[in-house]
Amino acid sequence: MEEKDKSVLLKKGISEQQINEQLESFKKGFPFLRIEKVATVNDGIERISDDDIRFYLQEWNDYLQQDVDILKFVPASGAASRMFKDLFEFCEANYDTPQKDFEKKFFEDIKKFAFYSELNQSCIKNTGKYIDELIAEGNYKEIVSNLLFEKGLDYGALPKGLLQFHSYGDTVRTPMEEHLVEGALYANSATGKVNVHFTVSPEHRLLFEKLLSEKKNSYERKYNVTYDVSFSEQKSSTDTIAADANNEPFRENGNLVFRPGGHGALIENLNDKNADVIFIKNIDNVVPDSLKDVTVTYKKLLAGVLVNVQSQIFNYLELLEAGELTDEELDEIIDFTEEVLNIENDSLDGLDLPEIIDYLYSKLNRPIRVCGMVKNEGEPGGGPFFAENEDGTISLQILESSQIDTSKPSEKELLMQSTHFNPVDLVCAVKNYKGEKFDLTEFVDKNTGFISLKSKNGRELKALELPGLWNGAMSDWNTIFVEVPIQTFNPVKTVNDLLRIEHQ
Repeated sequence: MEEKDKSVLLKKGISEQQINEQLESFKKGFPFLRIEKVATVNDGIERISDDDIRFYLQEWNDYLQQDVDILKFVPASGAASRMFKDLFEFCEANYDTPQKDFEKKFFEDIKKFAFYSELNQSCIKNTGKYIDELIAEGNYKEIVSNLLFEKGLDYGALPKGLLQFHSYGDTVRTPMEEHLVEGALYANSATGKVNVHFTVSPEHRLLFEKLLSEKKNSYERKYNVTYDVSFSEQKSSTDTIAADANNEPFRENGNLVFRPGGHGALIENLNDKNADVIFIKNIDNVVPDSLKDVTVTYKKLLAGVLVNVQSQIFNYLELLEAGELTDEELDEIIDFTEEVLNIENDSLDGLDLPEIIDYLYSKLNRPIRVCGMVKNEGEPGGGPFFAENEDGTISLQILESSQIDTSKPSEKELLMQSTHFNPVDLVCAVKNYKGEKFDLTEFVDKNTGFISLKSKNGRELKALELPGLWNGAMSDWNTIFVEVPIQTFNPVKTVNDLLRIEHQ
């Protein structure tokens, strides 16, 4: 490795060993995970009864009365450019009036978009004409240009979190604002403090901070809370080396090329937070106030399940540490790990009592996540499975389809049988029973990851993504899956998704 390479690595905070390990991953690939079975309702996925819903909501409300720190953690660095893929293509098309169904839908319902008024003002400023006039004269591409490019709203270059998603009479809200509102509704501490953390890209951070400074006071007055909002960026130490077709470092003008490590890199950002309970939810999965009730109820439900299970785990850990357990208590702990945490403990066979206690202690003394699972109403894909761990135990994992060896008919069949998926809807506890924060990087499965083929200046480039945040990055956490309604999942993948009833 050249001296200039070492200087770059030092600046990024990446070791030569990490680079060598990453290059080795390009050569070997990542091993597939072995699936034992699909997690389904009543076998890995809990379906909560109405009575138990009330119980867990009360558990959460009681927990909030204590002196605890609650955090809402929102990955918000995603660019909105993919939302407008169809409109970018329309701008480049060799026709000027809408031809495709997507294009027709966009213009037919253009007045229903929350950003319509601002877009209209931009068109007036740049062309002297209203949107209606531009449509009447067939100048559709001018409207799209005012939406996507710098001369207008520049939505093609902004992050999703800063786009106008929802209308409320004379006002509009961005996803960032909707998350502030959600925080006040289910992550509000007894003192009225709401902690929200957004992970953002460096180029957009100032824009997020500007919007926050403009809006924060009005939401504090409206919901009678005090916000503590923070931002972080994906760390350069989590960037990964790019490789060429021969699995050697990809270079451009003699310099090493790095790429962001994917959302799994955010485990580092999460690890920097010291809250007792952390909600995680993607930036674009928000709804207007009229539809928030279901979301708020089930967020509180997941949190109630979390603190209830955590309380039981803490009690068991104290018993294990004391070391003086009755046979009944030991059996109860083993049953709990199997029936509540869904860990199959075949490895207990042949162990003596001290070894069993050490094993149970190691399995219980870990971060906890409760994950919402919605029914998969589209094509089957990655989701909740029982998978084999490195130590031979079986536990619940959220798997992407690329982690499953679909060349094996039995594995492909299991993938097709998956009934649910996780819409990035998690509630996490990251402290141990002594109140000390776990080092979350110790619970990452580094044998998971993703390799994708890309091109740069006409040359093949291999990109490496770190273990996904809710896949390999949380692989060694205690995991509980809870079924939640599809109404809690309302992502915006394309601009026309904003026309769905859930966003109107």
